[in-house]
Amino acid sequence: MKYDDFMGEVQNRLQLPDTGRAVRATRAVLQSLGERLQAGEADDLAGPLPMEVDFYLESAESGQRFDYDEFVGRVADRANVDRSDAAYYGKVVVGFVSEQVPAAEIEQVRAQLPVDYEDLFGLVDAEEVEE
Repeated sequence: MKYDDFMGEVQNRLQLPDTGRAVRATRAVLQSLGERLQAGEADDLAGPLPMEVDFYLESAESGQRFDYDEFVGRVADRANVDRSDAAYYGKVVVGFVSEQVPAAEIEQVRAQLPVDYEDLFGLVDAEEVEE
């Protein structure tokens, strides 16, 4: 998938008025996730994504330890949105990324995160149930 198509899909799923906000949301979520994952895992997750998107994961200072609440706070600060929007952005962006990478890769990501991060994968589970 090309970068413009990726961002257009994020913009559509988040119902944002412009691509700039979709870029900000994607960057906020993936940088924050990249900070929480171990370096190798962030790189593995980034592999199938467009080069401009994988940079958000790969450039993060990985291996940090923080809970889901802190994750949402980081996304909110970076995207300049309230916490409820930040939590939703996380679910939507991670859900879309989950469609772009092998399922085994998402399972490895989930395995690295504490149980309080399961909310981040809520939309993925809902889609699996519908199928």
